[in-house]
Amino acid sequence: MSDSVRFLLDGKIREVKDVEPTRTLLSWLRYEMQRTGTREGCAEGDCGACTVIVGERTGETIVYKAVNACILFLPTLQGRELLTVESLRGGDGTLHPVQQALVDHHGSQCGFCTPGIVMSLYALSLSHKGPPDLEEINQALAGNLCRCTGYGPIITAAQKMHEYPAPHPEISLADRVRLLKSLESKAGFSLTGESGYFAPATKGDLARLVMEYPEATLLAGGTDVGLMVTKQHRDLGTVIYLGNVRELQEIDERDGTLHIGAGVTYARAIDHIARHYPDFGTIIRRIGATQVRNQGTLGGNIANGSPIGDCPPCLIALGAGLKLRRGAESRIIDLEDYFLTYGKQDLRAGEFIEEIILPLPEENQQFIAYKISKRFDQDISALCMGMSFRQDGERRRHVRIAFGGMAEIPKRATACETALEGAIWQQSGVEQAMTALEKDFTPLSDMRATAQYRLQVAKNLILKVWLGAGHD
Repeated sequence: MSDSVRFLLDGKIREVKDVEPTRTLLSWLRYEMQRTGTREGCAEGDCGACTVIVGERTGETIVYKAVNACILFLPTLQGRELLTVESLRGGDGTLHPVQQALVDHHGSQCGFCTPGIVMSLYALSLSHKGPPDLEEINQALAGNLCRCTGYGPIITAAQKMHEYPAPHPEISLADRVRLLKSLESKAGFSLTGESGYFAPATKGDLARLVMEYPEATLLAGGTDVGLMVTKQHRDLGTVIYLGNVRELQEIDERDGTLHIGAGVTYARAIDHIARHYPDFGTIIRRIGATQVRNQGTLGGNIANGSPIGDCPPCLIALGAGLKLRRGAESRIIDLEDYFLTYGKQDLRAGEFIEEIILPLPEENQQFIAYKISKRFDQDISALCMGMSFRQDGERRRHVRIAFGGMAEIPKRATACETALEGAIWQQSGVEQAMTALEKDFTPLSDMRATAQYRLQVAKNLILKVWLGAGHD
């Protein structure tokens, strides 16, 4: 047990004592460190004003990623490196190339969101040896909402920032790696206190802790759990952080399946999944923004049981399974059986999601997915559909269709599937399948869409598949 959190900040080890498990990094930066360059905006990971960069050692290098400080709990920095906008300040007072490019190309606007934009572009520059292309810039900035509508000069600055001379680092990469190594502990990490915070390093330790504290809140990326604190002001009690369990972050392709650890982030999973299922990759690309995808995990997207989560409809349509662990025992279930009813999942006390098992595509298999929302980036689905089938001449077989946002849980459209299974791929059969959706779902109205809209759009998506996937 420990009474402090230790991490690297501006090339020096920083030790913070008496840390509450759910103290956000943003709160600590602004109120304890007076680093007010990191701005407080939405407090839910949407606006990007609080963007900072977190570095994690991988071998003899450090991988940096942009994250939202407003929903990142301070204890999760243990053994990592933190960079804020103040970290870019040169010893002689000169601006960093990213900052100078924004100044020279008039990319500041009112200035409130500018520090977050600087950090997003800095993170982008750290992952590119040369100038990024327009798509990469747009993705990097999608999580930074500038209400001054000044993206034109900001994008120009992003395109030009590599033309400025790189600043000389105050501390070398080798020294930073050495300092991070000194902070690591194979035994895991925990904090004392009334609530308790545990960050196990192995699946065995995690299983033991979850059995010992079955009511604990499991924290992965915090993109959902963080809002429980910042928006709902909930006391989470004991927190068990999963981000140090390397075994949960493994991706392995074997025996015709892709095994994805529950702690794998969207940012890491997207390439592996998109290689086999491009449409699924597009769905993941539209989850949150870069900062969210750098933190959020596939396991967390499933575990929270949301009826509008974007990954479950795709996974269900593809026949994915879940490996669940309780103590030393594991069991595998179909992912669709995990969701029982709203707010209730097939998860026993002391049990957690260990990995997602995704079948790889078979011969003649097609997978199509659509997300319907009011904007392309950073928006919750009104509904999301995944559809898998195999072509057999004029017919479609092994049809599996799943929707999110159409029921209290992500759910298969079994009547629609039956109407399409083995039927000739023609408009009359497709129209029957569309009508069959009325047997599958009785959607609700909410702030995102009316029930009538959801049902009509769901029908239209079936028609869209027929129009786009080829027909006679």
